[in-house]
Amino acid sequence: MLSRLPAVTRYLSVAALCVAGPVSALEFPLPPPGEDVVGEVQVIKGKYEDSFADLGNQYELGYSEMIAANPGVDAWLPVKKNPDGTLVDTNIVLPTQFILPPGKREGIVINLAEYRLYYFPKDQDKVYTFPLGIGREGWGSPLGFTKVTAKTPNPTWTPPASIKAEHARNGDPLPNVVPAGPDNPLGPFKFTLGMPGYLIHGSNAKFGIGTGTSHGCFRMLNKNVLEMAQMVPVGTPVRIINEPYKLGLSGGKVYLEVHEPLNVKDGSLVAVSDKSHLTPEDLQNKYAGFINFLLKHKDLENSIQIDKDKAFPVVGAETGIPEEIGVANSAEPVGQLASRWITCSKFTLKKTATVNALAVFYCPLSCGQ
Repeated sequence: MLSRLPAVTRYLSVAALCVAGPVSALEFPLPPPGEDVVGEVQVIKGKYEDSFADLGNQYELGYSEMIAANPGVDAWLPVKKNPDGTLVDTNIVLPTQFILPPGKREGIVINLAEYRLYYFPKDQDKVYTFPLGIGREGWGSPLGFTKVTAKTPNPTWTPPASIKAEHARNGDPLPNVVPAGPDNPLGPFKFTLGMPGYLIHGSNAKFGIGTGTSHGCFRMLNKNVLEMAQMVPVGTPVRIINEPYKLGLSGGKVYLEVHEPLNVKDGSLVAVSDKSHLTPEDLQNKYAGFINFLLKHKDLENSIQIDKDKAFPVVGAETGIPEEIGVANSAEPVGQLASRWITCSKFTLKKTATVNALAVFYCPLSCGQ
């Protein structure tokens, strides 16, 4: 079982938690070359009747991010009352520290696994990041490269035939055109992408940011899409990835940020914070998935050392918060190179070796790791 108390203690020691007020946007200066981590994890004292959806809207965080960072806390009523009517003292973790996504830092980068968009303005040493809603089961969001082809304030919405048919089956027929306004599901602004049928847009819904609820488009808080509208020009490149594991360097140390892989089996695409049901075999399989991730990136060779005793609980907990798991052998930027091969303190995965990931978990050299 992965308890909440050790996790909070680890955040306090590793991520420099602080009590903080609300923010208007998550904007960070770009770290210097060779560094990949931005922001700081925060902790606030919970207030009665504040839900994770409310706090997410206030602090620019998605619902699944809040759930993952606060295992065991009720998402809809985080602060409970004692029998005498006093409030239970409850700390709530705000996961406002991020490893920047792998690859080139330009334009818009969307990582489906973390329900999050990063925007790197041209010729500016800063990055903005915003929570997203993504496509639900049967209407998955795409992967690949595209660009912003148009910007439209106060958009109308012409529902595609497939969506009209779905609503008709559910007894909620749609008009041929939904006019601009508070009932328009595109919200106050839309970005048209070069991928036909896909948009980045606002919403008329009060819930859904940080979950899989759209028909494949990327849904933002209205205040966020309006902020983006002032910054992002037509022609901006857009890269869409699905990376539940992100590696990065900070101060010569290796950090790992793990998000629960997208679950489409039940159509919810919402993180599950309770890991108490996981068996030792489940945790081993999760760690094997992490090793597979490393093995797939062949430009990682002898450049980092990972402490399995640190990495194993991070992979199993899937909190979405960067945690230190090792040290770097060089000053190369891990995040920008996507990943590297792994050097363990007692074994090295050779470039030419073909190793089953689960066997790697037990260590091919039988060194007890």
